[in-house]
Amino acid sequence: MTVTETETVTVTLSAFADEISPDLRTQLSVLAAESIAHLELRSAWSVNVADFTAAQLAAFRAAIDDAGVRVSAIGSPIGKVAISAPFAPELERMRRIAGIAGELGTAIVRVFSFYMPAGEPPERYRAQVVDRMGALARIAEERGLILAHENEKEIYGDLPGRCADLIASVASPALQATFDPANYVQCGVRPFSDAYPMLRPYLVYLQVKDARAATGEVTPAGEGDGQLRETLLALRDSGYAGFMSLEPHLDLAGRHGGFSGPDKFRRAAQALKRLLGELAIGWQ
Repeated sequence: MTVTETETVTVTLSAFADEISPDLRTQLSVLAAESIAHLELRSAWSVNVADFTAAQLAAFRAAIDDAGVRVSAIGSPIGKVAISAPFAPELERMRRIAGIAGELGTAIVRVFSFYMPAGEPPERYRAQVVDRMGALARIAEERGLILAHENEKEIYGDLPGRCADLIASVASPALQATFDPANYVQCGVRPFSDAYPMLRPYLVYLQVKDARAATGEVTPAGEGDGQLRETLLALRDSGYAGFMSLEPHLDLAGRHGGFSGPDKFRRAAQALKRLLGELAIGWQ
C-alpha cells in the first residue's frame, strides 16, 4: 500500500532491554521513562532467553505484566553457530524458543543463518543453509510463528543478495526478514541503496542501530552511514506500521550481543524519536 499525505503511519517502538542492564527491574524502569511499552527478549539477569528455566520464565512474565510491557519478539540465538556445528541442538532450541514465544504472546522470533568458515566462499554452503533454515521454518509454521532472519556479519546471510535468495529459496511464509542497517554498513553495504529494495518484500521487523562506514563504529540512529532517514521514509510511504526495535550497542558491540547502559540507551531512544518526528512518523 502507498500512504497519502493525509494519512499517518504509526510504528511501535521496542528495544533489546538487556542493552540497558542485566537487571530486569532496571530494564523496565528505563523503558517506562522512554514511554516504550514493548521489548525484544534476548536476556534477563544475564541469562539468555534460550536458557530460561520455567521459574525464570514465570518471573519474567509476572514482571512485564505488572509493568504493562509486552514482548515484540524473541531475540533468539538460533542459527548463531558455525555451519559445521551439529544441527540437532538448534532444532531442539527452536522448539524450546517456540514454546517461550507462545507463553509470552509474540509470533516473531529472530534467527540467523550460521557462521561461515573463515576464508571459504559462503556459496559453498548454500544448499546446507537452505536445508537447515527450511527445517527451522517448518517448526515455526507448526507453531504459528514467523522467523525474522537478521543480516549478521560473517553468517551466510550477511549480504542482501544472499539474504533475499535464502528467504526466496526456503519459500515459507514462516521465514521473513528483519533489517539491521548497522550490520549492513559494517559489511560494506549501503543499507537503503543496496539492501532495502531486495529485502522490502520480506521485511517484517526493523532493528535500529546505525554505524559509520569508515570505522564500523555504532552510533545512534541518524548519526552514521546507515541511511536510516531514507529507509524510514520508504517504510513510511509503503505503509509499514510494525515494530522498530532499538539495539544501540553504544558501549559494547560483540558477536553475541551488545550493551549501552541506561544513559546511552536513552540517548539512542531519543535520537530515534527525533528522527521519527522529523519524518512525520507516529510512534507508540
